[in-house]
Amino acid sequence: MAKTVKVEIYDQTYHIRGELDEDYVAELAQFVDGKMRSVAEATRTVDSLRVAVLAALNIADELHAARGQQREIEGPLRKRTERCLALVEQALRDSA
Repeated sequence: MAKTVKVEIYDQTYHIRGELDEDYVAELAQFVDGKMRSVAEATRTVDSLRVAVLAALNIADELHAARGQQREIEGPLRKRTERCLALVEQALRDSA
């Protein structure tokens, strides 16, 4: 069931409606608020739309970097898993 969560981001109040956990929505809002405040301070920009776009770019950069790191980890991990599975299958065949 959808709930409405009241959050504040960059001195604006938003009512977020959805099925996500209220604490999680509040945590996301705090994260976005922090990014916006950080961008505003670093750029000395007062235009909230410009701050929001720059914060969104910053968040997108972090996401892109995290996905790249995940891809770097997944390849070798998948190979190890496949080798382990092959060893287990071979051991099962040999013990039969």
